[in-house]
Amino acid sequence: MKYAMVFPGQGSQSVGMLGALDAPEVAATFSEASSALGWDVATLVKSGPEAQLNRTEFTQPALLAAGIAVWRVWRKQDQPSPVALAGHSLGEYTALVAAGSLEFADALKLVQLRGKLMQAAVPEGTGGMAAMIGLDDAGVEKLCAGFGGGVLEPVNYNAPGQIVVAGERAGLEWLEANAKAAGARMVMRLPVSVPSHCSLMKGAADKLADRLAQVTVRSPSIPVHQNLDAKARANPDEIRRALHQQLFRPVRWTSTIQGLAQQGVGLFLECGPGKVLTGLTKRIAPTTKFLALEDPAMHAQARSLIAS
Repeated sequence: MKYAMVFPGQGSQSVGMLGALDAPEVAATFSEASSALGWDVATLVKSGPEAQLNRTEFTQPALLAAGIAVWRVWRKQDQPSPVALAGHSLGEYTALVAAGSLEFADALKLVQLRGKLMQAAVPEGTGGMAAMIGLDDAGVEKLCAGFGGGVLEPVNYNAPGQIVVAGERAGLEWLEANAKAAGARMVMRLPVSVPSHCSLMKGAADKLADRLAQVTVRSPSIPVHQNLDAKARANPDEIRRALHQQLFRPVRWTSTIQGLAQQGVGLFLECGPGKVLTGLTKRIAPTTKFLALEDPAMHAQARSLIAS
């Protein structure tokens, strides 16, 4: 069975994540991350405090390290390589590390900087994100276009009928007041202070691009389908440009999973903490199979499916 690996982004973190995956690769990866960053990633992941783990500049490198730890546990099992990789938002960096396009240490420093730049771009409390349930893509786009008071944009096309919107606080309040009349079943404000993937992040993206220009990027050994347009790129400069634009353009996750399923991928393995992407994949490509590898029991099931 052809399979792809998908790497989660911000929101999948929790204190104690990967605690059930008792493998030497996990401890070694967290130790390597700590050395690269100059702070104790393992202790933060294991014991918190939760408030610090949820701060963007710590969340992003901790999640990247967790995703690579699971990837290394999986690769030790001598399985065939996946036919493709993809990551949701931050997870795209994890996928590029797994594919050998970015060095682990470089990516850790990049995403820590990315988190700092994102938080600094918009004063805390002035922007945010909300999940829209029950409207199709066109419906959400039309609704956001009806707000004339500032920035309100669809930013995460996560699954059919589940789209995340980002913008200024006034826009989110307007959305909450008007969404149900437009046909939405629910508007759920997300517990984040950074309005990711919208035009408010353009300044942060430009500063990140300066750092990306200094980092070695190689052609991936496994195709990495990027958030910008669900396409895989081999050219390092094009990968850099897509990472730059990713910060202020929408995440095309539905298109990514649909495209991989159409190419014959029958199994998606979530490589990191939690089951967020597994839940989304069930809605996007329900005829495929999906397993979350944070659970050690899922590794044997995955091996069996790949062999079938």
